[in-house]
Amino acid sequence: MERRALTLVEINFDGIVGPSHNYAGLSFGNLAATAHAGDVSYPRAAALQGLAKMRSNLALGLAQGFFVPLPRPNPAWLDALAADETLEPALLAGAWSASSMWTANAATVSPAPDTADGRCHLTVANLVTMPHRAHEWPDTLRQLGLAFADRQHFAVHGPVPSCFGDEGAANHMRLASAHERPGLEIFVYGRSGGRFPTRQHEQASRIVARRHGLEPERVLFLEQSEEAIAAGAFHNDVVAVANERIVFAHERAFADPAGAWQAMADKFPEAEIVAVPDSAISLDEAVRSYLFNAQLVTLPEGEPALVIPDTAQASLPVRTFLDALVASNGPIRRVVAVNVRQSMANGGGPACLRLRVVADPATVDPRFLLNDAKADAIEGLVARHWPQQIDPGDLGSEALAGSVVAARATLLEALDLAELA
Repeated sequence: MERRALTLVEINFDGIVGPSHNYAGLSFGNLAATAHAGDVSYPRAAALQGLAKMRSNLALGLAQGFFVPLPRPNPAWLDALAADETLEPALLAGAWSASSMWTANAATVSPAPDTADGRCHLTVANLVTMPHRAHEWPDTLRQLGLAFADRQHFAVHGPVPSCFGDEGAANHMRLASAHERPGLEIFVYGRSGGRFPTRQHEQASRIVARRHGLEPERVLFLEQSEEAIAAGAFHNDVVAVANERIVFAHERAFADPAGAWQAMADKFPEAEIVAVPDSAISLDEAVRSYLFNAQLVTLPEGEPALVIPDTAQASLPVRTFLDALVASNGPIRRVVAVNVRQSMANGGGPACLRLRVVADPATVDPRFLLNDAKADAIEGLVARHWPQQIDPGDLGSEALAGSVVAARATLLEALDLAELA
């Protein structure tokens, strides 16, 4: 029988914001998260905002998938901690964290055109730098294994050794003439972040590249600048984003900016690099506004668009720069603003909320693909079952735990994903 030709497209898999969404301020180096520590959170509003962003992508004609929240509070993590009444509040809060909503940290993805065996490879991120995230990967791996169970087209890998911190696609970019063509994969790592920890280790990136069977001449390893990390760019995607031929980055994103631009041009001559000067948007303003934590996408008609948080529009330098960029008929032709303010208050913009997977949608488990009818159903369920608000002091409450567990169970049942219970 003749094999069907694959139709490779970019699918954005967003995390549905979980019912335990809270502001415990656990992510040291993430300035927004620590600034909002102790605030009341609104899980229902957060999940509905995330779903509205997914709907916006669907309306733009983009393929959209999703992942479901992980079990919270995580009983396996609490057991591993031998939790009792003496458990430190931060460790207790870590068991409740809804941080898996930021699926840019779920895995690193190499599309089939780049790999030696012609399959799409995904390596789950170990997230060992932050305790509240280090216990995510086993449940994330189960979900990836279901969504991408077609072993003819996907290879799903466990984490790299835990001595090397790996934070997933938030530190990975890809350049290609088109999504379905072979590309240049760019891995960004940190060496020093001043007072803040570096989260992506160079060896983790190199292990992933070897594991995925990438050709060395089509791989680039770049060091993130220490000043960017110190300014609050705990992941590269806070200061840089790429899509097809376009790189959109702050000029101080990399330790050796001139060397980075030249290396990209040498390995991918078609690259269109938009390096935003510090004189136009300062590094502090770039981190505060989350301009670069945007989804840079290609619309069906071939037009590049930038999906930014609506709060970035309140920044005069950002608005001035983007208006001039679009008016110049440059590489980015359209800007779309979305409201993800509940996520932003915990340090996650539009790009944090999605994992990019280039694949044929027909090879993905359809339970993880979104359409308008399924979005309607999920929104209705969230409106009925997600807590309206959570005070960090409520974490540990048996009543709240019961409602959070029940809300997730209802979602899994509605999506026919009982395997993830």
